[in-house]
This record gives sequence, C-alpha cells and structure tokens, in this order.
Amino acid sequence: MSEASGVSEMTVSRVLRNKGDVSEATRERVREAAKALGYVPNKIAGALASSRVNLVAVVIPSFKNLVFPEVLSGISEALEDSELQPVVGLTDYLPEKEEKVLFEMLSWRPSGVIVAGLEHSEASRAMLARADCPVVEIMDTDGEPIDNCVGISHRRAGRIMGESIVEAGYRRVGFIGTKMPLDYRARKRFEGFTRALAKAGLEIADSEFYSGGSALAKGRELTQAMLSRTPDLDFIYYSNDMIGAGGLIHLLDQGIDVPGQVGLAGFNGVDLIDGLPQRLATMDACRRQIGERAARLVLARQEDPSAEAVKEELTPTLSTGETLLRT
Repeated sequence: MSEASGVSEMTVSRVLRNKGDVSEATRERVREAAKALGYVPNKIAGALASSRVNLVAVVIPSFKNLVFPEVLSGISEALEDSELQPVVGLTDYLPEKEEKVLFEMLSWRPSGVIVAGLEHSEASRAMLARADCPVVEIMDTDGEPIDNCVGISHRRAGRIMGESIVEAGYRRVGFIGTKMPLDYRARKRFEGFTRALAKAGLEIADSEFYSGGSALAKGRELTQAMLSRTPDLDFIYYSNDMIGAGGLIHLLDQGIDVPGQVGLAGFNGVDLIDGLPQRLATMDACRRQIGERAARLVLARQEDPSAEAVKEELTPTLSTGETLLRT
C-alpha cells in the first residue's frame, strides 16, 4: 500500500483509519491505491490479521425480490448447527454499492462470503480475490467464478422455456420484463430465450421493459398495452412470476382463453402464485438449494482449507402449469 500510493506506512494508516492531519489529495491517492489493490482494513481491534469473526457475509441485491428470502432460508438452515451466523448486505443491483458493502463486511474479517452473481466491478473482484476466506458466488453459473460458485445456468433456463413454447405450437411470442442493464441473470435468460426462438425461425413479436412500480399492477398494465398493440400474439413470456400473475389476471378478466388463445409463462416458481385462478407456467430457480449448498461450501472450506473450489450447476424444473399447452 505504501509503495503503491507513494506515501509512508504511517500516512497510509492514518488515511485508512480516517485519523490525523492528511491532505485531501493524499487521502484520495491512498484510497485509489487501496481500491486498485483490493485492500480492506482489519477492523478487529487488537486482533491478529488472521483472526476471523463467526459471521458469513451474504451480499444480495434486494429483499423486494421474492427470490432472495428463500436463498437466505437455505443459508440459515445449513449454518444452524455451526458457530457461524449470516449477516446480510444489500446492493440494489448497483456495482458501486456492492463495493461499499463488500468493503465494510470484509473489514470485519468474516469466515466466508456469499455474494449474488458473477459480474462485479474490478474493485469488488479484487477485494473478493484477496478475502482470504471462502467466497461463494451464487444464483448463476454462466461465467468464471472467483472461487466457489453454485447456481443455475440462466441462458439454459431461457433456452428451455423458449424450446417448450415452440414445441407447444406457439408462434407469435411477446416478452415483458424489467429493464436489465444491471440484472445480468435476467439478461442471460432473455438471451437464451431469444436464441431458442431464433433456432426455430422465430423472433420476438413484441417486447416491453419497465422499471419501478408494483409488479402485479405492471403485469396487468403492460399485458393490456401489448395486446392492444399486437393483438395477434399467442404467447407472452414474463421475466418473473409476479408480472406474469398480473398478466394472467388481466387476460381472465377480459374473458381470453388461457392457454388456448394466449399462453403465458413466468420465472422463479414463487409460492405466491399458487393462489391464482390458473397455475402459471414457470421454472423453479432452485433458490433454497442454492443457499443451502453455498453455506455448506463455506463450512467445507473451514474444515479443509485446502479443499478445491467447486462450481456446481443445479437444474431448474419447468412446470407447464395450466397456461402452457402440453404437446
């Protein structure tokens, strides 16, 4: 750090502890050097650098997404009989916020890190690579992990859904989903989905991407708008179950035959859709299993620090429900 920033070790220490009389220019130089090196200070006062607290840092995008509470349930269940406890940080899908959360959590020297996704900023990747504890990236396997990885292939999930829609005989397909600049997993599903359609000689006939607002209400609103704009659609694929539920409610209110006239499918297999008038076609993303396996990988590395990194791909289950015609 001292060499990289061009100042003395004492000055580096003062900046990182936010102490002493140091110019803002020097502070910024030290911070930039720390960021480039992935350096995180040790906040365990008086402890050796190798000390660890019995916490597992769990870094996820949001609690608003119904996926992640189930992931946390799997993590908590797997750690229940150990000395480790999960502590959660939220990123709101923002790379700069992920950097801040990781910096704060790693400074307490956790016994493991479980972080959603494979895409991170250079600073976050550097911190994770230097963490000196088990790191498990979860939810996605389409990429190269830093250490351990457990999840599903979202490209494969999208492809399977696309192939199922084609096999069921649908040809005029629309897509409704959230904007995906930072939701890489949703983007990968969309890529796999469109490639499956293209292989069958089909293109997305209409699409809509939204941000904010109630997913259920948006599902109703955007489904109505899409069918008004493209009335000959015979299938709509939604990026998640909640907007799909809104779409189903709208279609049934309009007396439209589902799945005969218009078929529907969502993604995630959340329990909340069980109360719909018809069972929505969806795909289980293995949420609880992912959380459980991730925590067990942290525990396994604790027992055997020399254990090799694991990349584990789980297989999601497609449920055709009552909104996707069976062939």
